[in-house]
Amino acid sequence: MSIGQIWVVAGPDDKVNTMEAGWRVDYDQKSKLFVYWTSDGYKSTGCHNLECPGFVQTNKKVALGSPIGDISSYNAKQINIGITIYKNNGNWWLEVNDQPVGYWPSSLFTYLANSATELMWGGEIYNSKKGGVHTKTQMGSGHFPNEGYGKASYFRNIQYVDSMGISNDVEAEDLAPDATNPSCYNINLESDISGGSGTNFYFGGPGYSDMCQK
Repeated sequence: MSIGQIWVVAGPDDKVNTMEAGWRVDYDQKSKLFVYWTSDGYKSTGCHNLECPGFVQTNKKVALGSPIGDISSYNAKQINIGITIYKNNGNWWLEVNDQPVGYWPSSLFTYLANSATELMWGGEIYNSKKGGVHTKTQMGSGHFPNEGYGKASYFRNIQYVDSMGISNDVEAEDLAPDATNPSCYNINLESDISGGSGTNFYFGGPGYSDMCQK
């Protein structure tokens, strides 16, 4: 499993409330749009997509969990997916490419009932360490961020929506880049490098290699 997503978070780690949205690639090698939520630190509440009561889908033209149509190609055409999560009329709404998809009712949450305390953007993989070695699962495009545009995966125009419903740019100095194992997957934070991209970063990597053994 390999994921690129947004986290909207509040609460302590053991009781964390989170809403998540992005794209994931599973064993079938297809990129899929997904949503997720939990209100108790990933213990017993929450699920992906519509697998349990929680996220309320209002736009039936978007198929959560189904393959995304156009995707980026290495050193060729790049496809952007715009994802926005914001509070409106008491609930947390999700937009994809400026189209409302549905909402998480605020009643699902305790710490997120009012506002978020942390926002995160980035990637994750599942590493089973089969045979004691690191997984070959790729993150992003499977290429390191130093390869740049057209080759490495990226987030661009990183923003947050304030209590007035206004979108604000996130300044690069307000972010805390973190890579758990930079020999396997890394991150490169930039700001306005490519013009019109706002605060942005490249991320990802190939997984198992001569530099990434465990």
